[in-house]
Amino acid sequence: MKKVLKWIGIVLGALAVLLIAAGLFLYISGNSTINKTYDVQVETVDIPEDAASIERGRHLAEVTCSGCHGENYAGTPFFKDPAIGSFPSANLTSGAGGVGGNFNDEDWVRAIRHGVAEDGKSLVIMPSNATYYYSDQDLGALIGYLKSLPAVDNELGEKSWGVMGVLLVAAGPFANIFPAEIIDHDAPRPAAPEAAASAEYGDYLVKVNDCQICHGEDLTGGQSPEPGAPPAPDITTTGLIGAYQDEDALLTFFRTGMTPYNKPVDNEIMPWEHFGLMTDEELTAVYLYLKSLP
Repeated sequence: MKKVLKWIGIVLGALAVLLIAAGLFLYISGNSTINKTYDVQVETVDIPEDAASIERGRHLAEVTCSGCHGENYAGTPFFKDPAIGSFPSANLTSGAGGVGGNFNDEDWVRAIRHGVAEDGKSLVIMPSNATYYYSDQDLGALIGYLKSLPAVDNELGEKSWGVMGVLLVAAGPFANIFPAEIIDHDAPRPAAPEAAASAEYGDYLVKVNDCQICHGEDLTGGQSPEPGAPPAPDITTTGLIGAYQDEDALLTFFRTGMTPYNKPVDNEIMPWEHFGLMTDEELTAVYLYLKSLP
């Protein structure tokens, strides 16, 4: 009996050593991913200052940026968990704690288009893999507007990683929160379609607004990265978009949050209020693109 207990102790001890070794390996691997640097070639983008361009940039920011960075773009706590870490969204203004006073034009382009911070590391939970598709004209207008924001003091602190967060990065569940790792930085720039009520422009809008992150790469359904979120539906013609009789029905959804089945949608899960800030022309383009999918 003593020999059996001895061997059990040896086996349990060996397992404990293996678990510690595996945990240490994952922690080192996770930190390596977190601290990886990226040397990207930043394109020169013209940053306009005329009123029309600034207004265009305001519209883009309202739809794309305000959901995470706040209505005044001064940042929000966004995500905080003692075990995983703290990841505030940046204060984009030039106030205390903001990046606006420090960023030059190249820094803005590097962050929005490539997901890379000033220190060369990847930004975290920044949808640059989607805003990568912004045309030079739209990106310039967006940056022009962000540079014009009034200063707001809001010091949110630096992002920090908890042990569990580092382990999850290494294990895989958090692999897609580093946009710089996903983007093909050397690929030719995507063609910029003309703004119009067309399927081509709808494709552009779907990409820059990152619909794929929840609805899947081919939009036939997926899983939101938001913890506890339900599966996102198929929004092609074989799925939800097939229930919309015409573009007016889709506009009604984005203006009211009410589906064709007369069911309200939780804005926390599907941010219809922000997407509803798109113009009728833009939403019609999205409708035409979704209806064109096989």
